[in-house]
Amino acid sequence: MTDKETKPNKSPKKSAAAAGPDRFLKITLVRSLIGYAKDQRETAKGLGLRKLQSSVVRRESPEVLGMVRKISHVLKVEAVEKP
Repeated sequence: MTDKETKPNKSPKKSAAAAGPDRFLKITLVRSLIGYAKDQRETAKGLGLRKLQSSVVRRESPEVLGMVRKISHVLKVEAVEKP
């Protein structure tokens, strides 16, 4: 191949929905965020957690797992079948 020729595009990646059944997480705020950094408080808000003992059910995704990992010390996380 010369420099001007390009390789054919690879096939597109499979979507997450085609990978298998959806998995969900029940996320509960069990400790206060008072005294923690602002970005950690905003992460909890981004997950939809406002008050102590509030819970949300979110689809398991890399974005949600990253947020959970960031503030795992104040959360309780359970796997659930469906919301």
